[in-house]
Amino acid sequence: MSRATALMRQLMRFGAVGSVGFVVDVALFNLLLLVGTSSHLHGAAVLAKVVSTAAAIAVNWLGNRYWTFRDVRRADVAREAVEFAIVSILGSAVTLACLGFTHYVLHLTSPLADNISANVVGLALGSAVRFVAYRGWVFATSRSSAHVPESVLG
Repeated sequence: MSRATALMRQLMRFGAVGSVGFVVDVALFNLLLLVGTSSHLHGAAVLAKVVSTAAAIAVNWLGNRYWTFRDVRRADVAREAVEFAIVSILGSAVTLACLGFTHYVLHLTSPLADNISANVVGLALGSAVRFVAYRGWVFATSRSSAHVPESVLG
């Protein structure tokens, strides 16, 4: 398989895994936003996004480890998980920055504005950061000395 084909396959799998994570993220975000807004909880939008993002990170790690990057996953699961979390938090910070900017600087505070800034613009920019960092650091083929053969992991 050519490098371009392998990259496209990885991107498609990353997108599919990300789509599942996206559904978890958006559904939980909106549920928490609804609860927080109805109880007049200060900072509900950002808190809701932090919680929903954490849940999506867990879902995405499992999907990326066992499907997208399964050929280059590493034996040191704990270290891989920590690195994945670091990159995910970095990507999430991009998303939160978009939400924070539109919500607190531009004062666009409707649920629609929050969703567009967090779940469209922020998520797209954060996903690009994550894919590059996952591929280049967390699941880098150059770290293959720590690679666990597929036959061992199943």
